[in-house]
Amino acid sequence: MKITQLRNATVVLEFHSQGQDITLLVDPMLAEAGALPALRYFGGQRRRNPLVPLPPGSQALLGRVSHGLITHCQRGHFDHLDRAGKRWLREAGVPVLAMPRDADYLRQRGLQVQALQGLGRQPLLPAQLSGAFITPIPCVHGRGIAGLLMEHGHGYLIEVAGEPSVYLAGDTVMCEPLRDCLSTLRPDVAVLPAGGARFDLGAEILLTPEELIEAAALCPQTQIVANHLEALDHCPGTRARVRELAQECGLGARVWVPEDGECRIF
Repeated sequence: MKITQLRNATVVLEFHSQGQDITLLVDPMLAEAGALPALRYFGGQRRRNPLVPLPPGSQALLGRVSHGLITHCQRGHFDHLDRAGKRWLREAGVPVLAMPRDADYLRQRGLQVQALQGLGRQPLLPAQLSGAFITPIPCVHGRGIAGLLMEHGHGYLIEVAGEPSVYLAGDTVMCEPLRDCLSTLRPDVAVLPAGGARFDLGAEILLTPEELIEAAALCPQTQIVANHLEALDHCPGTRARVRELAQECGLGARVWVPEDGECRIF
């Protein structure tokens, strides 16, 4: 399995199983730098998003994509599916996997959607790739007032025969579904947000760097990939802070904090 970090929560997962390839584009935010609104308005921190452009080589990588995968996309979550992402999926004719709540929303925007069915383990790509399964895991995208405004969405545990299992957490704070997935299902790789996002009011709506390290302690055999960093104005968490904490806790070899455009084979 190969993971490439594009930007923010947008990653590409490449699997090879039983002589077949599958390349998943997760939560495409493909807009040019500064093309999207700010998410902070006070305190002198207002900047238009995304803060950084897509890395070199992104278009070539997108050309290999076979399917899209959406964790959540409503209630203004352009950082997981923006207009440019929708347009690219539509024009490329790429089938999109999503939870039932998002399926009709995406179809209305001209996308080809394969709706996942509920929360149980199910075939990743029915009739296309045997031995591949996906299990949706609920997210808690903030608590209190902020949580009431959020689209909580789902992460996904993906299992492909002959490849490491990978858990894509989606947008979440520390919560029981996250703990249960890491400690009970024990994925080989977990992609976790670490930006500690927050709005002008309310608490964090994403894991902070400190909470990512706490999550890593729940699954001692799991390789951790930290993302959702340094691309949006409401995410104060930094790559440097995650790396610093990982080294302090003896997890430097197990926590990967990719730069945009960086890839790794697991």
